[in-house]
Amino acid sequence: MRIAVVDGQGGGIGRLITEQARKALPPETEIIALGTNAIATSLMLKAGANEGASGENAVVQNADEVDVIVGPLGIILAHSMRGELTAKMAEAIAKSKAQKFLLPLTLSKVEVIGVEPEPLPHQVEKLINRLKELAEVKKDV
Repeated sequence: MRIAVVDGQGGGIGRLITEQARKALPPETEIIALGTNAIATSLMLKAGANEGASGENAVVQNADEVDVIVGPLGIILAHSMRGELTAKMAEAIAKSKAQKFLLPLTLSKVEVIGVEPEPLPHQVEKLINRLKELAEVKKDV
């Protein structure tokens, strides 16, 4: 299974996701760090991503090359992450055939109704459990 972790700004969310995914998923799982900037990519690589790339073109070119895309909700909202997430990035992620698992976190004025606010570690734990379920299904296929 190939997973793209997309994050920007300081990269803390992507780092946490990558770190937990690396610990919980089978060793053959490929994790690709796609940062809106080099700092975010670097943190995800240090957390265990197999490879990484930064910037708009990296996100656009890799969005269709993975099975799953994970990150905060803002990765499908143009101009989110204080403007780091471009319209082309958001479109490429949203249009990708990859399954998307998004954490309901955003710096923009978007609120997902019906979602209970939880601390980031709890949200990441749920995300990792969902990735493990998907890895099991793919293994059995």
